[in-house]
Amino acid sequence: MNKPVAMITGAGRGIGRSISHRLAEMGYSLILAARSLEQLEQTAHECREHGASTLSYKVDVAEEKQVLRLFEKAEEKYSRLDVLVNNAGIGVFKPLVNTQLHEWNNVLAVNLTGAFLCSREAFKVMQKKAGGTIINISSVVGIKGYPEQGAYTASKHGLNGLTKVIAEEGRAHNIKAHVICPGGVDTELVKKSRPHLEQAGLIQPDNVADLVEYLLKLPPQVTVDLVHLRRFASSSF
Repeated sequence: MNKPVAMITGAGRGIGRSISHRLAEMGYSLILAARSLEQLEQTAHECREHGASTLSYKVDVAEEKQVLRLFEKAEEKYSRLDVLVNNAGIGVFKPLVNTQLHEWNNVLAVNLTGAFLCSREAFKVMQKKAGGTIINISSVVGIKGYPEQGAYTASKHGLNGLTKVIAEEGRAHNIKAHVICPGGVDTELVKKSRPHLEQAGLIQPDNVADLVEYLLKLPPQVTVDLVHLRRFASSSF
């Protein structure tokens, strides 16, 4: 199969679905991963309308055995991986003093450990196949800090740090690493965490997909480390 192959976690809805659509339009074959198989199948159906080959796989990225099985299935079908988009994410939004340890652990397990596991396995494939690209979808809270978002903020700061390590270790293997930090995207997670934001001013998931497309079209001698995509109404830097 000559088409490039991309894996997207959290592909069932929101940003992940928009990125999946865009990569389908760009000619990629897709490995779509998320917790909800029903949502995945909807995304896959829409991507196939763009002519993309798809593999849908229900997975909890925080569980190592499930991630390993995901990559086994991907290898069986496509025998290559050119792009990984770590997009799966959850959040708990409450003051630190009210945050339970299991809530903290769950958020870091999905947002950070899940990205580590998928990146580790993707790296193994890419270094054998002469390179690839890993794009991590972080958040503005990976740069700043917001009240009542302790676990989420810690996980995204960690994801930004993980991206830096992937970039350094990947250079020798022609593996690029990018991190996108959007703030205030029109998703269920943002509606839950920041309900006061005006709907009209929110970033759209397709805006994040625009950045993914841009990063993947960069010439090989050029890279971008971190992109902070913010609402125009929000404070800069």
